[in-house]
Amino acid sequence: AVVSTQSTGYELGNDFKALNIASREVFEALPTGEIEDGSKIVSSPDGYPFRVENKDVSSAGPVSGITLTSSNIPATIKFWTEILGLTVLHRIEGHVTLGFDESQACVRFIEEKEVNHAKAYGRIAFSVPTDELAAAERLAKEQGYEILTPFVTLKTEGKADVCVVIFSDPDGYEICFVGDEGFRELSVFDPEGDNLLDKAIKEDGSDDWFKKKGISKSSA
Repeated sequence: AVVSTQSTGYELGNDFKALNIASREVFEALPTGEIEDGSKIVSSPDGYPFRVENKDVSSAGPVSGITLTSSNIPATIKFWTEILGLTVLHRIEGHVTLGFDESQACVRFIEEKEVNHAKAYGRIAFSVPTDELAAAERLAKEQGYEILTPFVTLKTEGKADVCVVIFSDPDGYEICFVGDEGFRELSVFDPEGDNLLDKAIKEDGSDDWFKKKGISKSSA
């Protein structure tokens, strides 16, 4: 998954090409617009592109992957396969698609002269068995790759702890490996979630902060 935030003044680079969606229903609901290789290309109000394919939704869901820019396809393949453990699923000149297997969302790279992350870049995250994190970090270090966040256990009060390692690939993409066991425990639906969120918002003191600034929380 790619997580990316943008606010007024954030500049989009050329790194993030599209979030890929496979859904005949969504494809048919979209107005006729830009078509590329049989897919419809649309953008969010903030400029983030979506590539919608006229395909059935898979058992894993409608998100089929993401498309990113690479300045060096061979270097990208080496890092993503040897360090992160993905497999080359498809490759043609200037393009490569990588994934853990065909049933999961994949990462597609398109080669360009350079990668510009600008100010609106995000982070890619994978849930991986916790006992594989340290070995992946060690291998990355041995081959001279940058580790942005070494193996660390993040405590969550009253809930599961989560272990993470954050890598940087040759083009500066941030890739977070999250311990799968803790991630799945934290992802379980909590029927009290809405109430707990409302309670936390009331107790966080932000109403007073916004009042001092002369603005309302809802308009921020």
